[in-house]
Amino acid sequence: MTSGTPPRDGTHTPATIRQLWQLLEPLHALVYFAPESYEEAGTLGYDTAERWPLYFAFRAAPLGTVEPALVTSLFYSFDPSMVERYVTGAWHTAPPERVLAARARAIDRALRSALGGRIDSPELAEAAQLARGAAEAARTAGRPLAAANAALPWPETPHGVLWHAATILREHRGDGHLAALQAHHLDAVESLVLQAGVGAAPVAAFEGRSWSAREWGAAQDRLAARGLLAEDATVTGAGLALRTAVELLTDELATAPWAGLTAGETARLTELLLPPVLDVVGTGLLPTQGTLGIGMKYDYAN
Repeated sequence: MTSGTPPRDGTHTPATIRQLWQLLEPLHALVYFAPESYEEAGTLGYDTAERWPLYFAFRAAPLGTVEPALVTSLFYSFDPSMVERYVTGAWHTAPPERVLAARARAIDRALRSALGGRIDSPELAEAAQLARGAAEAARTAGRPLAAANAALPWPETPHGVLWHAATILREHRGDGHLAALQAHHLDAVESLVLQAGVGAAPVAAFEGRSWSAREWGAAQDRLAARGLLAEDATVTGAGLALRTAVELLTDELATAPWAGLTAGETARLTELLLPPVLDVVGTGLLPTQGTLGIGMKYDYAN
């Protein structure tokens, strides 16, 4: 399947699905970086000297009172010891229902600050309605993080609806991405090494996942043995082909929620999302060097 060929539902190409993710991701991610999130997390009693306590609490709270082992399986790219460190005791600091309330307050405040007068615009309300339509159509069987967020009540404000829809859709995509990585026999650290190898981000950007230099080097050796990495740790042609296949499968698996929207509606949503996304990016709160490869372009034709 090429990027210009419609997928099985006959409506949207993988490239379209990828573009929608690239637009929705910054809206979702704001909750992990906004000062309002640090304030709300601090009020609950979480350490706000760094980002990770609020990240793990805010993102895992929809799952309920869960143990680190489950979070490790779902937050695939993080070293298990890191998950253990931040999730153990998280629900003693505050139960998930209080964390979710704080998360909702944080993103409400953060979006009001970032979007300014756009917050009450008809265009934002229209974007929220379209995104909600896709999120409500998401099939969450086998998608635990998407299912957990989809089970939460919808906010009442348009910007709250837009953020909640973006969250369901990005977790739906993320759950599918883990399946795509495993289908291509990439473990957690190997997936990051290969991501660095294609140039999605420098190796230093992945250090926040807490894998040791020994674990990183061992993953490089395993990938090199498969012919996927060169001696300088950049991808070989086979490595790029495999990473492209992972991304294509991820995009295909993320297509289903959008089947209820016409091509014209997804084009309209893309148009509507650009101004608020630029507002969010313009706050300077999001990292300039992410690890998701949002700016990467993959040639699905080859």
